[in-house]
Amino acid sequence: MKPALSNPTARTALKNYLLWPVLALLLLAVLGLAELKPFFAAMFPELERPMYEQDSFSSLMLAHLKLVGLSSGLAIIAGMGAGIFATRRVGLEFRPLVETLASAGQTFPPVAVLAVAVPLIGFGETPALIALALYGLLPVLQATLAGIGSVPQAVKETAEGLGMNKYQSLMRIELPLAAPVILAGIRTSVIVNIGTAAIASTVGAKTLGLPIIVGLSGFNTAYVVQGAVLVGLLAVTVDLAFEKLAGRLQPWQFDT
Repeated sequence: MKPALSNPTARTALKNYLLWPVLALLLLAVLGLAELKPFFAAMFPELERPMYEQDSFSSLMLAHLKLVGLSSGLAIIAGMGAGIFATRRVGLEFRPLVETLASAGQTFPPVAVLAVAVPLIGFGETPALIALALYGLLPVLQATLAGIGSVPQAVKETAEGLGMNKYQSLMRIELPLAAPVILAGIRTSVIVNIGTAAIASTVGAKTLGLPIIVGLSGFNTAYVVQGAVLVGLLAVTVDLAFEKLAGRLQPWQFDT
């Protein structure tokens, strides 16, 4: 007899159930982590300042979400736009170039992009935004190309036979059928950006990585733990939210 969790439906149901407890834990950590100062003082008695207090964790969370949201939005718009263009008849010959440029953008680590961007743009959120957008572009582009490319040619011909033009076929047939694959690419891009955004604090951007960077530079392990816990909980929460969205997408895709 197979364990219940070997059933994909059971695993999905468990992940959907876990979303709300993990979200509640994240909110509790953001709003109540500062109240655990005695706990961190006991865990790290050698530290004079066991609790990060330069900024509130709620303000760091909002700044982190803003940076991830903007950079992921740019990556999604650019990645899906380039992917759709490369699958159209007019853009087929540019597909190798598009894939090469996107791959090159992810070849350079965000730290290297930040190092190049800071002398040109200055410190702050802008160089971090550019680095994260470039780094999150490739998963979205690859998913868009794979998703649209997986739509059977017979389906496209049927849509054409029903009198749909190219735009209608794209919006009503190809993108809905490709949606699960594209969403998987967006999910990867956003989760990677959540973790990578932590290093943006090295160039003056306000993120959840600030306690980690300050802790590493000041040999304060407590700061590192506090920042890492929040970044980890945020990544898990968003991943579970995407899992729930993917589950809701299936009946919508079927109805379409």
